[in-house]
This record gives sequence, structure tokens and C-alpha cells, in this order.
Amino acid sequence: MDLRQLFLQHIAPTVPEPLAMEFTHAKGVMLHRADGDSLMDLISGIGVANVGHSNPKVIQAVQNQAASYMHLMVYGEIMQQPQVMYAAKLCQSLHASLNSVYWTNSGTEAIEGAMKVAKKVTGRTGFISFQGSYHGSSHGAMSAMGNEDFKRAYRPFLPDYHCFPLGSTEAIEAIGPGTAGVLIEIIQSESGYEVVDPVYLRSLQAACQKHGAMLIVDEIQTGFGRTGNLFAHQSIGIQPDILCLAKALGGGMPLGAFIARREHMLSLSTAPILGHLTTFGGHPVSCAAGLAAMEILETSGWIDQIASKEALIRSTLVHKGIVAIHGKGLMLGIELLDENLAMALAGRLMENGYFLDWFLYSSKRLRLSPPLCITEKELKQACHAFLAHLQQLIDEKTA
Repeated sequence: MDLRQLFLQHIAPTVPEPLAMEFTHAKGVMLHRADGDSLMDLISGIGVANVGHSNPKVIQAVQNQAASYMHLMVYGEIMQQPQVMYAAKLCQSLHASLNSVYWTNSGTEAIEGAMKVAKKVTGRTGFISFQGSYHGSSHGAMSAMGNEDFKRAYRPFLPDYHCFPLGSTEAIEAIGPGTAGVLIEIIQSESGYEVVDPVYLRSLQAACQKHGAMLIVDEIQTGFGRTGNLFAHQSIGIQPDILCLAKALGGGMPLGAFIARREHMLSLSTAPILGHLTTFGGHPVSCAAGLAAMEILETSGWIDQIASKEALIRSTLVHKGIVAIHGKGLMLGIELLDENLAMALAGRLMENGYFLDWFLYSSKRLRLSPPLCITEKELKQACHAFLAHLQQLIDEKTA
């Protein structure tokens, strides 16, 4: 039985017809297939490979840490240097109030932990989130999800949960004495990279402060340079009470985190003790990889190039088949005329050397979020291929 047959038989499916491609290795922005073909990665494993694939410094950090020790004990009981040093570096890059890190395995788990902190600190049960949001697939995180098509099969969710239209005054007015927390993304990750109005974000923060609710900011995809700042909230004048991270946090290894004020995090350690537990959260190899990746971002100059690379994409991707370009930095949603054209273009590009996909809630948009190390030459190549195959599909349709 070949690998494809084994994959289809033994790997639990997430879609009826998976891509089922086999890659043997990846380097920089390129993914190399077993058949010898190569594809340019234009989605970074959904925002994970910000420093590119197989970065030598990340590989060395992983190898060094694996040779020293891997799992020793559940999170939080003993000092593990990669955890401690990475947590310290993250806190140094954030506002002084975000000074305590709880390591998890994923973004979903970070959201779950953040919600528990908000309930424990405030003594309340109410949560508010927004239509079009995506915060994860576990039951607590899915309670916050803003798309009923993905939720209805798994109800019931958490009680006292309210989901409002993004940008609505209704949501702000709903924040009150029963609200534990408000969850929001800076850019909605599965709605086609919809950018949330900074003025609205500041209004949410003001309402949370007024009523003693906690503002939980989901930067699981926007973090680590993707929008032109190390963290997206740093450019728009808001200060999260709890910040949730994952994706690029681990430099390609599985890692998530929620970060808050230390006195708020202490609430998880009493009444009862061990109020939040994880066995593998903050795995030392993952933390070593993430620390190396963050150091690369600090010294590479790639974040400083984000604005010019975004401008290049926007100025090049001009075509009658492109309705709009959403998002910011290297986190862009290219909206096509219709869903059929978008799906056909994605397929055509993957057949011709470019790996990209669409969004859960926006099938007319294609995701463009390449590794931050992508060069302008590579971006131009990808954009010209995008335009050429788009025109080819339109010509075929009208022939």
C-alpha cells in the first residue's frame, strides 16, 4: 500500500477530498514534492512559517535543545530555560502590563486559557465576540466563533455568550457588569482578512475599562511581523488585557500562549490550585525554536520591508477579475469576481507551482500570506503568475 492509500485510510479527514500532496522537504519559500516538482509557499502554513521553512538558525536551536532534553514535567512546575528565556523576551517586547506568559500547544488552547482567566478575575460569565471571527475549534473557542455554518452541528456551547456584527454599536452597548471578556481579532483571519477599524477597537477597549471587562486580543495570525509591526495591536493604540498568540510563535513548531498581568495569571494558581493545566504546553524544543525565530525577526530587517512588499502586491495585482484586496502587510485576501473563479484559480496555481488557498468564510477570496523572507523578485513572479492564470481562466470561460 503506497503513502497516499495509507494517508486516506489512516489519517482522520477534515474535508471529503484532501489535497493529499506529498512534500519531501521545504526551504525558504519553496515546498518540494516527492515527484520532483516545487511550489512557492504563499500561505506560510497558514501564518506559521514567518521566517521561512528550514531556517538554519531554527533547525540548530531545535537540534541543540533536543540533544539536551525534551519533555521533563508538566508545564509550570520546574524551570526550563527555553520557556523562561522566551517568555522574558516576549514580555520585553510588549507593554509592561503584559508580563506573565502561560504556554500552551496551540491558539485554540490560548483562547481557552484566556477565557478562564477572564472569568476568574472578574467573577463573571458573559463573553462577547463578533460575526466573522475565528478563535479555534474546541467548544469554548468555538463559542466565540462568528460563523454559524461551522457551529450549528456542535451546539450547545457556553451559556451567556453573545456574538455581534463587527463594528456595531450594539456590541459596545452590551458590555456591562456581567461581561467577563470581549474577544476580537485585529484582522479577522477567516473572513478574508477583514481589517477591524482601529477607532472601533479603541471604543471596545474604553467600554471594557469602564465596566471592568477584559479585552482579549487574538493575534494568533497577526503576530510576529505579518502586518508591519511585531504585534498588530502596537500600531493602533490599544492595550490588551490578555493577548493570545500561536502560529508563528513556535518558529514552525507547535506552540501557543496567552499573556496577561501577573496578578491576573495568579488567579489560575489558587481556589483551586492547578486551575489550568497542560502537559506539553511550552515544550522546550518548541520554545527554543520560537526564540530563535523571534531573534531572526529582530535582526533580519524583514519586518521593515513589509510595507513596501504590500505596496508591490497591491500595485501589481490589478485586473478586471480582481474586485478588491483586503488585509494589511503580508496578510492579504484577494477577492475575485465569484467563488467559481477563485476556486479554479487556486487549483490552476497549485498545478503550476504556487501553493495557496482560500478562507473558511469567504470563498471568493484567496489567501496571500507568504513567509516574511520572500523577496520582491519572488513576489513579482508570484503576482505575474496570478495575473496570467487569472486571465487564462477568464479567456477560457468567454471562448
